[in-house]
Amino acid sequence: MKLTPPINAALRVGLFSFIIVGLVSLVFHATKDKIAANEREALLDSLQSVISQDSYDNDLANDVIQLNSYTIYRARKSGMPVAAILTGTTPYGYNGDIGLLMGINMAGEITGVRVLKHRETPGLGDKIEIKKSRWISSFKHKSINDMYTHQWAVKKDGGNFDQFTGATITPRAIVNQVKKTGLFFQHNQQLIFQ
Repeated sequence: MKLTPPINAALRVGLFSFIIVGLVSLVFHATKDKIAANEREALLDSLQSVISQDSYDNDLANDVIQLNSYTIYRARKSGMPVAAILTGTTPYGYNGDIGLLMGINMAGEITGVRVLKHRETPGLGDKIEIKKSRWISSFKHKSINDMYTHQWAVKKDGGNFDQFTGATITPRAIVNQVKKTGLFFQHNQQLIFQ
């Protein structure tokens, strides 16, 4: 029996589609574990940029909770809490949301702050990135116990933190988010580690 040209073409397209779907499925299953491992490694690299690896001994990536708008990774050593790493977002960047990662130890000292994502203006607001400027490191070793004082603002607003020439909005947004996150940790520390 001879097939008509439209049926013959439809069978070829169907067979081709079946083969492509099969190949995509095969590639997905062959690479999903590697992708998951790479994502976990990237997460740990980010977390370890704000807390030293020797300060904890738990599985940081899996000791995580969600509380209000924060994702919180809890660092422990010998079962005892040593620090928390909180992710937060400020909507007040010059060009929109700025995602932050902030580490705070149990003594209330900031262990580090890093920018996870932003859309700030290149050459001005992007100085919040550690690879472009050391400005984001100015939070390290600051105490969250001092956050009620006037120092937690950019210098233009009477505080202690530098702003960038021509880009005050971006540093102001980050200083305010770091302060907000620190106060959240201070008020919820017991809840975070229960």
